[in-house]
Amino acid sequence: MSCVPEFEALGDRRSAAARYVRMAAAVAAAGGLLFGYDTGIIASALIFVTQSFSLTTGGQEWVAAALNIGAIFGAVLSGPVSDRFGRRPAVMMAAGVFILASFGCGLAPGVGTLIFARLWLGVAIGATTQIVPVYVAELAPAERRGGLVSLFQLVFSLGLLSAFFVGYELSGMRECWRPMFMLGAVPAVFLGVGMMFLPESPRWLLHNGQEKRAVAILYRLRGHCDAVRRELDDVLAVDRAEAGGDWRELGQGWMRPALVVALGIAALSQLSGPNVIVYYAPIILSQAGLGHSAALLTSVSVGVTSTVTTAMGILLIDRVGRRRMMLVMLPFAALSLFVLGAIFLSSAPIAGVRMVLMTASLLGYIFFNFGSLSVAVWLVGSEVFPLAVRSRAMGLASATVWLADTIVSLVTLSLVNALGATGTFWLFGAVNVVSFLFVWRYVPETAGSSLEEIETSLREGTFRPVR
Repeated sequence: MSCVPEFEALGDRRSAAARYVRMAAAVAAAGGLLFGYDTGIIASALIFVTQSFSLTTGGQEWVAAALNIGAIFGAVLSGPVSDRFGRRPAVMMAAGVFILASFGCGLAPGVGTLIFARLWLGVAIGATTQIVPVYVAELAPAERRGGLVSLFQLVFSLGLLSAFFVGYELSGMRECWRPMFMLGAVPAVFLGVGMMFLPESPRWLLHNGQEKRAVAILYRLRGHCDAVRRELDDVLAVDRAEAGGDWRELGQGWMRPALVVALGIAALSQLSGPNVIVYYAPIILSQAGLGHSAALLTSVSVGVTSTVTTAMGILLIDRVGRRRMMLVMLPFAALSLFVLGAIFLSSAPIAGVRMVLMTASLLGYIFFNFGSLSVAVWLVGSEVFPLAVRSRAMGLASATVWLADTIVSLVTLSLVNALGATGTFWLFGAVNVVSFLFVWRYVPETAGSSLEEIETSLREGTFRPVR
């Protein structure tokens, strides 16, 4: 297919196109801010919610877990919506649900209403974790796709940090949990309004027979007719080979390697323990004898380290490659947890050299795990599936992330009680070793390959690691 003559006459506009792609990715990545803010704010808000409604332990668990449960459903159900109406309208709908649910949480007259509103918050967050990575992956050129999609994880870390600061600033006010929840509507408004000015995915348009509109958008995204022509030819050639695009497509044998890779990384990104450190490090360290203030300071250091590491991962993931980054960094993540566990073998107070070693190994784990699995999880799932099922399959991968996160959240403190801090850290260290072996055995390198080249390798049976 040739580029429309009116665009050929415009010549080379690749610099402007690159800026436009960056802007589109940055606006869409605000979905990660919703994810991070509401993940972090519950830690501050739950204390005051408990006081307002005299919650039992069971009530606290339901308030906290409602978001994760809703996210599982949102991730799965948003796939068909995204395929039917388009990526852009689906993101805007999720932002609208998030705004309403944020105010629903803040104005809740009772705990039942609060839990119901948080379920819908989860639906919106689950939807954004499915749609936004797919949307950005379909907009981005192959050579920059990794960094642009991974902006989602960076903004998640920034949302987490902002939640810590908001919780600190508002704590102590009368029913301060209400404005904590309602402030979550701010990034949702930014996302919803910003998406009004962004284009639809050209791949979705081509798949739905809107070729002229797709060409115009692709020219704005690529800035040169040669690049547009090559991409159109690739997308249309693959699109002609595809059938329907319903759930049954995922059961075909040629697609199984993509399912194994995406769902495996999705599960291991949580089972390897990053949220154990984010959520529970202060509690675990306090129980092990570290003072409360020192434990809280450590958690802030964890938040800062995760943000810096994710930014580093974004800069490197297209240059180094997804597979290589995980293979290089995961052994060090495992080693950090093994060292951390060994520090707690002694019941003596943590001080001096042990304090330095404890902090170094804790932050080392965050550096090496967040810089590998956490950076790759949303990226790999958004790029390994064929266009016809990409949205549904990414929803399944996103739901796997949320399900694994829920399981880890529910069992971590029980593990600490049963195994102690040492046994718990060593167990998650072993999962990081398993993650390394999984990547080495099943995950091929996708950096630099177009989405259509990845799909062709699946169809030809060559989607496998080169060792």
